[in-house]
Amino acid sequence: MGDKTHTPTEDTAGPGQRILLLTGLAGGGKTTALHALEDLGWEVIDNFPVRMLEGLISSSDAQMAPLAIGFDSRTRGFVPDEMIELLDRLSKEADVSISTLFIDCSNDELERRYNETRRRHPMAQDRPLLEGINAERELLEPLRNWAEMVLDTSAMSTSHLQQSMREIFGEKSGRPLTLSISSFGFARGMPPLADLVFDMRFLDNPHWVEELRDLTGMDEAVAAHIRADDAFAPAFTRIRDLLLDLIPRYQAQSKSYVHVAFGCTGGQHRSVFTAEQMARDLRKAGFSPTVRHRNLGSRNTDEIEGRGS
Repeated sequence: MGDKTHTPTEDTAGPGQRILLLTGLAGGGKTTALHALEDLGWEVIDNFPVRMLEGLISSSDAQMAPLAIGFDSRTRGFVPDEMIELLDRLSKEADVSISTLFIDCSNDELERRYNETRRRHPMAQDRPLLEGINAERELLEPLRNWAEMVLDTSAMSTSHLQQSMREIFGEKSGRPLTLSISSFGFARGMPPLADLVFDMRFLDNPHWVEELRDLTGMDEAVAAHIRADDAFAPAFTRIRDLLLDLIPRYQAQSKSYVHVAFGCTGGQHRSVFTAEQMARDLRKAGFSPTVRHRNLGSRNTDEIEGRGS
């Protein structure tokens, strides 16, 4: 996957029409992302011929709706290096604000999706699926490295991807900051779009107390166990005070969405309790966070990391 994976950031649109070039691996979710943009009022074109791209961008008008153009390995005339050269030139010459989003996804998840849908990968017509995925990844690597934004959808459902696109590209002017607090289990992967992530695995794990194992951080017995850990109160206070300092600063920078995530091994106990307590304290401070527990109700996975986790 390389070391340049990054999370989409706030758009910094210039005076001209806003144009988003959206590309990525087949099966990664490009079509879903384009549909989400269309629902937000964007004009959307998919697999637009490269030879016509210059004329389209050059004729753009600042009064037009924002435009999203999707392209990938199937697009007519698609050569990544030539595409990059063309876009670099157009971004300097045309009165437009051009940004690029690359949709990435792990090989394992792409294999699972193609096997589940029984669709044929565009570059695996006469070879094994994984070879086709790797060939496309190699072809698109220059675009991935060049793109301002890289969104990894490996752990995203369709609805989660749609929500992420709304959070990144939805209309921002005049809207208050939307604050989200979530819990998750590291055993099932990091949340891809969290702005701030706090690892609560330093706390004593209720999973190893038999009568608490099947409970969650929503239960008072688990809450009492976590509160009894000498490390909890001072750490919680520091994190809360940090958030109370940072959230207004995000608002001052016109950031519309802030996602704060708390993780533990399985996403059942420590992270759930901390997220609930943090949401409570932030409400007392005048904020209105929504709370989501990603892995609550999933099979316990704390045993993956052993007793000391």
